[in-house]
Amino acid sequence: MKVAQTLLQQDLSHIALSVNSKTARDVEVALSKSVLNLDDFMALISPAATPYLENMATRAHTLTRQRFGNTMQLFVPLYLSNLCANECTYCGFTMSNKIKRTTLSINETLEEINAINTMGFSQVLLVTGEHESKVGMHYFEQVIDAIRDNVSYLMMEVQPLDCTEYEKLKTLGLDAVLVYQETYSPSYYSNYHTRGKKQDFMWRLEASDRLGQAGIDKIGIGALLGLGNWRVDSVMTALHAQTIQQHYWQSRVSIAFPRLRRCEGNSEVGSIDRNLNLPNERQLLQLICAHRIYNPYAELTLSTRESAKFRDGAMTLGITSMSAASQTQPGGYSKPTQALNQFDIDDNRTVSEVVNAIHANGLDTIWQDWLPFQLRDKSV
Repeated sequence: MKVAQTLLQQDLSHIALSVNSKTARDVEVALSKSVLNLDDFMALISPAATPYLENMATRAHTLTRQRFGNTMQLFVPLYLSNLCANECTYCGFTMSNKIKRTTLSINETLEEINAINTMGFSQVLLVTGEHESKVGMHYFEQVIDAIRDNVSYLMMEVQPLDCTEYEKLKTLGLDAVLVYQETYSPSYYSNYHTRGKKQDFMWRLEASDRLGQAGIDKIGIGALLGLGNWRVDSVMTALHAQTIQQHYWQSRVSIAFPRLRRCEGNSEVGSIDRNLNLPNERQLLQLICAHRIYNPYAELTLSTRESAKFRDGAMTLGITSMSAASQTQPGGYSKPTQALNQFDIDDNRTVSEVVNAIHANGLDTIWQDWLPFQLRDKSV
């Protein structure tokens, strides 16, 4: 497990000290380089880089336009189930929450896909809670088989699977898999994950190796900013992306920037506003720019967790993919539901409103990431 091994070798305490020791001179040196190392990335996300945000934004904007053109990919999450066999203190789906649990049938899933297609989306992210016995491989196979012809690019964010399972789902048409580590600190991780298979830090950390070995087209990673030291987790995320690119160069890498949000039953609710580990919007923008400058080829994703104002400001400064009009509960697109949201969202605009904002920023919306599945591997 080449990626996991590299990550495990890092001294998180040393990273924290290194980031906080950076000076203005370190930031200036980093910004003068065309190719940055991890130490330079630490400088760009350090407190010392705060006065340089405008310079960073300009550099991030230029790199993004050079690599990705004037475009913004649009996708939508489709929540299939809120069943979960894990106890995670920050998530609305946590197993101890006394909520209505819902798993969409195949017919209900097709209704959701029809509603999503009507909204204009062709790139879909399938999301579930983690419940292997009731929402596992058999269910995933059925869902993918039913919807694949109606989706141009199919992504999945579910429990980590083994390599043979990823290989099987790839043959059915799965394109991308997102597995967020939540936090790269084993101690923080154990505090927040108190029951269920998600307690297994290593099984989750090694998921990107299994995805790379299975030849998945795109591997999505990220930390839930606010669980651990966000700067340390961000350094680890940057290293994670770089290591995937080195060892599994056939796969693309995407990085997301979810911040801790309020949700039903969240034991962290009372501390979110006072959480010193939670980056504010200016720090989040600094982080996005730093990732773009450090890794010009990574896809950077921003969800509706963030406000419309922030997303509009960030979309030209490194972000290449955005969700819109998201529903974070099963069945939310085709009909009203009482099912629980996984977390609160902040950008509640309609699809057309988001599209208008993208166009107002001089960007074209891209609804289809790749050729439809049935056309692949054929001569054109």
